[in-house]
Amino acid sequence: MGNRKNSADRKAEIVAAMLVLVAELGPECVTTQAVASRVGITQAGVFRHFPAKRDLWIAVADWVVAEARRRWDDARAPEGHPLAGIKQVMKAHLQFIQDTPAIHSLIFSRELHTQNEELRQVFHSMAMNFHALLTDLASQAQAVGDLPGNVSPQEVARLLLVLPSGLATQWSLSGRSFNLAGEGERLLEILLDCLHKAR
Repeated sequence: MGNRKNSADRKAEIVAAMLVLVAELGPECVTTQAVASRVGITQAGVFRHFPAKRDLWIAVADWVVAEARRRWDDARAPEGHPLAGIKQVMKAHLQFIQDTPAIHSLIFSRELHTQNEELRQVFHSMAMNFHALLTDLASQAQAVGDLPGNVSPQEVARLLLVLPSGLATQWSLSGRSFNLAGEGERLLEILLDCLHKAR
């Protein structure tokens, strides 16, 4: 009994196992039995904490969103230069995807989206929050002359968002054969330089 974990710790362990299995197998192939086996509990033990598989998916999505926001906040220094803020936040986001390969599979899983509207909404809200953060930083960078004013901050943010999604797809298809965060940082410098020259 002394080794028995409390509910919060067990839930966190189950969510972590889900993320590992999603990265290994893909979202559609992950079963509650596989999760239970990975954690070392019975399938009934999983359902004791998450009454339905849908609840488990939402818990996974909630963790992803909370961790992403934590990393964005840590990367964006409140007194920092806005252009540096863009670079730091983008690097943190790419590093998060590299550290947690399941993210890409989850966000682009058509099956999960069509079967779980709540899950789709959670990830959509995450994307909108990231877009809003980048829009704010782009607006600040324009205000100090680091980015041209002939492109709206919203459009700059959309251009920036294309980089991690497209690069993460290449990274995934290549079997994660290159350093995602490092390559993303290099390409981001090129993109920002092109935007800076588009005055």
